[in-house]
This record gives sequence, structure tokens and C-alpha cells, in this order.
Amino acid sequence: MRTPWRTATLVAAAVALVELVALVAIGAMLLADPVAQQVTQAAERQALAPVVEKPRRQPMAGAPTLSRAQTSVLVLNGNGRPGAAADAADRVRAIGYTIGSVGNADRTDHRRSLVMYRAGHEAEAKRLARDLKVKIVGPLDGMRPAELLGAHVALVVGG
Repeated sequence: MRTPWRTATLVAAAVALVELVALVAIGAMLLADPVAQQVTQAAERQALAPVVEKPRRQPMAGAPTLSRAQTSVLVLNGNGRPGAAADAADRVRAIGYTIGSVGNADRTDHRRSLVMYRAGHEAEAKRLARDLKVKIVGPLDGMRPAELLGAHVALVVGG
């Protein structure tokens, strides 16, 4: 036979357990909304934050490491006039450069000539541009290094 104090203790413990579960549930509901809002705001900030890509580092341009004869040039016709690339290749060859190849650019609406270079050959490109009085020099834009056919720099002949 059970004693009345044991029954009262079990009932009190059960009531305390129910109260504890209720308090934990209420606390979770009260904390869940602010925490969910903070998580949502943080996710929105991250999703809307601008993506900043680190620019590729090009080697510093100093003095050219290749001589004119060692510098291979791809000459491309970017103005659409027949023979423009061949004429430019003759001028480039006359000042001592090696012609890697002569061909047509993807576009024929280039208004100005430009020199592009593969990584590590900025100094050679600037020297070629200076020799030809070309004012626009930049890294490969719209071309992959493989499209240079082994050349160090590309001259796109404009109008």
C-alpha cells in the first residue's frame, strides 16, 4: 500500500514536469521569432552583398625580358580591309619582331589599333606599341592564350 506522501510527491513531480515542459515551449516560441529574424536578415545581407572578385595579378612591367627578335607577334586584321594585317606584319617584321601568324580578328569594326599581351609580357607589348605608335595596350581581352598560337603579344589592326 502506498503512503499518501508518496502519491503527493509523484503528483507534484508530474505537475512540475508539465510546468517545465510548458516553460521550455513558451521560451522557445519567444526566442524563435527574433532568432529567425536575425538569421533571415543575415542571409539577405549576404545574398545582396556585391560579389567582389580579386583581380588577377599581372607581373609588374619593367624592362622587356625578350628581345624584339625573340618576341613573337600575332597580327590580326580588325578593320576588314583586305591586306591590312599583311601590311602591318611587314612593318612589324621590318623593326625586328618575329611574326607568329597573320589572320583576321573575330570582329572587323575596330576603329583603332591595339596591342594585347599574355601574362608576363606587358613590357614587350608596351615596347611594340611604342615602336608602332599604338596608344592602346592591355592584357588579353576576348582571347584565350591558346588563341595566340604561341605568340607573346597580339596586334589588332584597326581603322
